[in-house]
Amino acid sequence: MQAIKRFIKTSLIGGLIVLLPLGILAAVFSWIYGVLKGLVEPFTRRIMESNPTVEENVAVVLVLAIIVGLCFVIGVLVRTSVGRFMHEQFEKRVMKVAPGYKLIKETVLQFLGNRPSPFSSVALVQLWGNDTLVTAFVTERHDNGWYSVFVPTGPNPTSGGIFHVRPEYVHHLDHPVDDVMRVIISCGAGSAALLKHAKTGPAATPNDGGGASGV
Repeated sequence: MQAIKRFIKTSLIGGLIVLLPLGILAAVFSWIYGVLKGLVEPFTRRIMESNPTVEENVAVVLVLAIIVGLCFVIGVLVRTSVGRFMHEQFEKRVMKVAPGYKLIKETVLQFLGNRPSPFSSVALVQLWGNDTLVTAFVTERHDNGWYSVFVPTGPNPTSGGIFHVRPEYVHHLDHPVDDVMRVIISCGAGSAALLKHAKTGPAATPNDGGGASGV
């Protein structure tokens, strides 16, 4: 009887492991489609009014295709000297009346991968000079040799703390940033690969204030 229950339980869990991610992925795509559909609704309504035989989904796809084509044409234009000049002048005028435009643009560029990641490398850091290590991203190295590091919190890597650390307490890792980000999101699961080659330096003495200053 126990074997039958175990078989049913493991089979059910196995099925959920296969189907649940697919269901979540389908829900995400459905949500994205709904958002895009709402954004282009004024244009799709015009198309459907001018041509009643066109179905709503076809009109949505048509509008999205026009937008993609328009993005391509504008992208080609701004690659020319005249287009680049006009774009620069346009941005200067927009930034005067919309101060948040630059921040939004930088965020979009970062999202699209047109800006290098602010995290130059990954490191294990002895924040307080003892044997405790924290996973951190190196954001900058200063003229005096110190490092500025960002220590994210799991499972939300967008929040965390900024610390300024002496170089002997920063142990660089030859690990892709994306892989370490997954470790943080999973609350440390998979950290064995990070700790495998970890080499800690000398601990700070109690009277030297530790290895870092936090902001």
